[in-house]
Amino acid sequence: MTQTTAESPARKQRAQIRVRTLRTDRWWLAPAFTFAGLLLFLIYGIWAIFDKSYFVDPYIAPFSSPCLATSCPEGARLFGLAPFGDWYTLPPGMLILGLPGGFRLTCYYYRKAYYRSFWLSPPACAVAEPHGKYTGETRLPLILQNIHRYFFYFAIIIGLILTYDAVLALVHKPAGLGSWILLANAALILCYTFGCHSCRHITAGRLNHFSRHPLRYKAWTLVSKLNARHQQFAWASLFSVMIADLYVRLVAMGVINFPFA
Repeated sequence: MTQTTAESPARKQRAQIRVRTLRTDRWWLAPAFTFAGLLLFLIYGIWAIFDKSYFVDPYIAPFSSPCLATSCPEGARLFGLAPFGDWYTLPPGMLILGLPGGFRLTCYYYRKAYYRSFWLSPPACAVAEPHGKYTGETRLPLILQNIHRYFFYFAIIIGLILTYDAVLALVHKPAGLGSWILLANAALILCYTFGCHSCRHITAGRLNHFSRHPLRYKAWTLVSKLNARHQQFAWASLFSVMIADLYVRLVAMGVINFPFA
């Protein structure tokens, strides 16, 4: 039987679909809510960085911690230190903007979130994107996403500092609602940070034999449980840090002054 290498015209031609997608569900809700949530965080973060009501003893707003300059109130300084002296005159929030902010910006989950909601690349599964070509993360600026693992180390430091702030507030004001809000926020941030994909890889992702490294394997299993809920912790910690930060600022402004504040 003779074989022919030429394909028929019907096999060459792809299906012609004139609509953007054949999906009939409300696929646009997810990227719309994601866009609104991330935009709210950006707007609040910019306001909080320049707001000066960030400390009321023993609470310090998470967006302004650590406070390391002499311009910071003495009680707000980390361990009472001011290593930056008086030359650093920018708001304390500017000091940490690039650390937890950079960690979230390069996070694997957040990449998917803002790629879909801000850049529509693509906006949802089985929905065409409006861009003419796709180069992935192979060129500037997206190739810089690969430094995520280095932001992870700084994020651990910030998470531990926020935990220290929360524990210190709890020691000095155990009946204060703010102490427990700060503690809950620190816990969510640590769960999000240690559930990071980079943490899972660093812990034991490169091992060939788990049996030879039982402690690292145990740590890997714990990190994997957090990693399975990385998306939930990403959103929970995003809103918890805003709520905790706003609560401290409202107390500092005198807007909230009820007992046990």
